[in-house]
Amino acid sequence: MGGLSIFLGAVLTMGMGLSLEDWINLKYFFIALALMFIIGLRDDILALSAKQKLYSQFLPLLVLVFLDRTILQSTYGVGGEFVFPEVVSMGLTIFVLLILTNAYNLIDGLDGLAGTIGGMILVCLGVWFFEIGNMPLALVSFTFSGSLLAFLYFNWQPSKIFMGDTGALMIGLLISYLTIKFINVNYALPDGHTFKFNSSVGTAICLLIIPIFDTSRVIIVRLRKFQSPFKADKNHVHHQFIGLGFTHAQSVLFIATIGIFFISIAVLLRKQPDWLIISIALAGCVSINYVLKHAQWKRIKHGTEN
Repeated sequence: MGGLSIFLGAVLTMGMGLSLEDWINLKYFFIALALMFIIGLRDDILALSAKQKLYSQFLPLLVLVFLDRTILQSTYGVGGEFVFPEVVSMGLTIFVLLILTNAYNLIDGLDGLAGTIGGMILVCLGVWFFEIGNMPLALVSFTFSGSLLAFLYFNWQPSKIFMGDTGALMIGLLISYLTIKFINVNYALPDGHTFKFNSSVGTAICLLIIPIFDTSRVIIVRLRKFQSPFKADKNHVHHQFIGLGFTHAQSVLFIATIGIFFISIAVLLRKQPDWLIISIALAGCVSINYVLKHAQWKRIKHGTEN
C-alpha cells in the first residue's frame, strides 16, 4: 500500500502549496490522476485481469485528452514540421500515455527501483518547469518527488512497504502527462531561450530512457520468441542485473546511473537537433543491451567451466 502513502502525502502538500486557481486550472489532470489511483488501488486490493486493468486505464486517459486537451500536436521537428489532424493527435496521445504509464509500471520489480527512477525524472521536470516560470507544474513535480523520497526510506532493500499498482500506475500517468507538457511547452519557447531544448522529443526520450528501453527490449525479446508481448517473464533489465549477481540496491544504483548518464547527454547537447539526440540514445541502448548479454554469456561460460 505504498502508493496510498505517496498519494496522500502529495495531496496534503499540494493542498497547502497550490492556490485555488491552480487547482481549478489543473482540475482535469487531478481527476485523471485520482481515477488512475483508484484503478491501481482496486487492482492491489482485488486483482483485476490484464484486460480489465488495460481497458479501465482508458478512462483517465480520455479525461486528459478530451477535457484537459493534453495532446501531441505534431512531429516537433522529427522528420519535418508535420502537424497532425486532431483525430490523429488524440489517438497518438492516448497511445503514448498508455505505453509510458505501463512502461513505468513494468520497472517496479526491485526494491527501490521505481521510486528512484520516478523521483529522478520528477526532480528534473520540476527544475525545468520552475526555471521557465510554470510554478504549478513545478510544485506538482517536486511534491510527488518528495513523497517518493519518503517512500524510498521504507522501500529500500530490504523493503518494508511496496508501491504496488496504486503507486506505479499513478506515478506513470503523472510522468507521462508532465512529459507531454514538457514537449509542448519546450517546443513553443522562443529560439534562444536559456532553457529551451532544441530536441523536444529526443530530450523526453533521454529523460524516460529507463522505462522506454526496458519495455522496448522486453517486447522485442518476446516477439522474437513468438510470445505475446503481454506475457510476464524475467527478461527485464533489472532481472538481468540480478542474474549477474548484483543485489537489489546495487542494481538500482547501476540503473539510476544509466538514467543520469542519458539525462546528462540531453542537457549537454540541448542545442543539438532531434536526430542526433535520438541516434545517441538508440546507440546507447543497443550498447547497454550488448554489454548485458556479453556479461551473462561470460557468467554462464565461467559457471560451465567450473
